[in-house]
Parts: sequence; structure tokens; C-alpha cells
Amino acid sequence: MWSLETFGRVRLSKHFFMRDFLYSEISGFHGIPNVPDDPDLAISNGRAFCTALMDPLEETFGRVAVRSGYRSRTLNRYGNENRLNCARNDNPLECHIWDWAGGAEAVAGASVVIPWFADQYAEGRDWRDLAWWVHDHLPYSEMWFFPKLAAFNLVWRPQPRRAISSYIAPRGALLRSGDMPGEDRATRARRYADFPALCGISMPQVAAPSARDIDGKAGKRPM
Repeated sequence: MWSLETFGRVRLSKHFFMRDFLYSEISGFHGIPNVPDDPDLAISNGRAFCTALMDPLEETFGRVAVRSGYRSRTLNRYGNENRLNCARNDNPLECHIWDWAGGAEAVAGASVVIPWFADQYAEGRDWRDLAWWVHDHLPYSEMWFFPKLAAFNLVWRPQPRRAISSYIAPRGALLRSGDMPGEDRATRARRYADFPALCGISMPQVAAPSARDIDGKAGKRPM
């Protein structure tokens, strides 16, 4: 129990800890522990994901709510086999298993909601305004948008695929990997002209996380 608690306390970036991504309704309701097979790999990929994508979102729009973050292979397999909206473990687009090292490329992702935008979406704003903002400002790999709250899966990979899809009308692929956007940069920028400036929130200076763990002992493994 202490080792799992320590794992949850690992700091991934300026604004996020591993614990922010560990909660799972599937785990809680069905009693399947969400425990990584390779904690070091999960932390490494999670840090890249949070530094490149989550921190800039937080520093631009305020709080970013995590709907579904890390899932272990065991938990994700259970979710898939029981039709609980989890992709197969071997699906190349599965982004929740941060510690999958079975020949696949590094990946980390989460389903997130930006409350600042969700309020506007509820009033009829086009989800594509947010999609194009992320495309033009952040090194994402894939995004999938969902009807509830304009939640979206946000994915980091070392070599971004730059693809956008949606279950919100117009459904399907907005941008396929390797393609150019259908709208030019000026047209896209008009969509989000009222958005906050990138990383424009004034926050107290926060030191980058060090290699030391939460109680100050260097080199202690999280699991």
C-alpha cells in the first residue's frame, strides 16, 4: 500500500502528479486495481505528456479536468472485454496504457475537459474552435472529441501523428495524419480569436520537479 501511495505522489510536471491520473470508475466499481506493470515507464511517458500538453492547457485556460487518465493493461483489458468504452490493449490508438513497452512506441494520453470551453460549448460553440487552437499551439499527436462537455482524448507521442477525429457533428476525421488542414491558418485563427493567450495566466513561479521523491530521498523507486 505504501509503494502505491508513493507512486501516486510522484510529480509529473509543474501542475500535475501521478495521482491526478489514477482514478478510474471501472477500477472502483469492479474492484480491479489500477497498478502499473512498469512504473518507471509510466512516469517517464506521463512526464512528457504533462509537460508538453497538460501544463500549457492549465496555464492558458485554468483548471483542466481529467475524466480518464492512466489505465493498467489489466484494467484496460477488463474494460474492453466488458464493453466499458476501452479500446483493445493492442489497438495502436490506445493511449491510456502509459507503461506498454511491448514493441510499441511511447505513448501517454488522457480524456480531459476544459471547463472554460465546456461552458461555451453548452451554449452552442463549435468544438472545432478548440480543436484548431490545440492544433495551432501544442505538439499533440491525436485528439478525439466527445459530445458530453466537449471532452476529448489528448495524446502525446515522441513523433506526433497530428490527427483529429470527433463523435460530435460533423462526425469523423477532421484531420488525418499527414494531411494539411482544410482551413488556412488565418481562418482557423478567427475561430479562436477570443481565446486566452497561450500560457497567459499569471501564476506563482513553480520549480520544475526534481529526481527526489516526495519525502526528499533521492533515487527511491515508486514501486
